[in-house]
Amino acid sequence: MDVELLTAFSLFALVSSITPGPNNLMLMASGANFGFRRSVPHMLGIGVGFVIMVTLVGIGLVGIFDTYPMSYDVLRIVSIFYLVWLAWKIATASAPVRGVAAGRPFTFLQAALFQWVNPKGWAMALTAVTVYAPARDLHSVLLVAAIFGVINVPSVTCWTVLGQRIQPLLSSGRRMQVFNVCMAGLLLATVVQASLG
Repeated sequence: MDVELLTAFSLFALVSSITPGPNNLMLMASGANFGFRRSVPHMLGIGVGFVIMVTLVGIGLVGIFDTYPMSYDVLRIVSIFYLVWLAWKIATASAPVRGVAAGRPFTFLQAALFQWVNPKGWAMALTAVTVYAPARDLHSVLLVAAIFGVINVPSVTCWTVLGQRIQPLLSSGRRMQVFNVCMAGLLLATVVQASLG
């Protein structure tokens, strides 16, 4: 990958990583409900899970979609149902008791596995591999995955810190419930986008 292509891909990775999507919205909700420290496993799970996903997509999984196009439609339908369920869980989360959020944030493993049902994640991975590693050789795929991994760190950190920073505004149970319903609504908006894509 030459410098010009590397710059273009880095910009693609930054824009696609930092813009709103299921991962970022859930991290903002996690930062607001649980704080930064308790959200770190969620953040790391996203980073590691997505790098693994990009790598596996690049070294073979994209070929499955090329050979069996219907498999992508099945994946999209499963992803949409899962995101609707997650939105419902966020919207109906219990109000905090004495400043402590009920429930628990995503674990590292849950966040890593979530990448496989994240429509935005799939779109990012498939676009990155198809456009920036078209030969699908191991070196190019690993470079694409590594750049995503590096760029992902500040992106997920920003969203979690944003959630943590608005936490004082959500000091009452009622405000937190409204916030959670709003986050669920935004997550559902990503479902609409995924279903149209």
